[in-house]
Amino acid sequence: QVQLVESGGGLVQPGGSLRLSCTASGSRFSILTMGWYRQAPGKQRELVADITRGLSTNYADSVKGRFTLSRDNAKNTVYLQMNSLKPEDTAVYFCNFRTSFASYWGQGTQVTVSS
Repeated sequence: QVQLVESGGGLVQPGGSLRLSCTASGSRFSILTMGWYRQAPGKQRELVADITRGLSTNYADSVKGRFTLSRDNAKNTVYLQMNSLKPEDTAVYFCNFRTSFASYWGQGTQVTVSS
């Protein structure tokens, strides 16, 4: 059974930084893509960033230049370094891993940017 465990969320002031981590366990198949989505209050879930096995990255326009995605294939872990955080970044952040057979989601971690 595949499980994704997220960590690193919390409360920060505008301009601050956080690093989110997500580790997957139990997968028998190669993880093709790792990424993060977020859902703000009253909004739809949206892609923040994802990264392929070949380390090709894709970022939402709203976070490009501020967030950096990386992965450690040996550890089945994806990281999201978030700098220069803004109040509009406040959301529940969800880790997502995709294989050839399925897509897996974490339970979500709250990120709140407020003074």
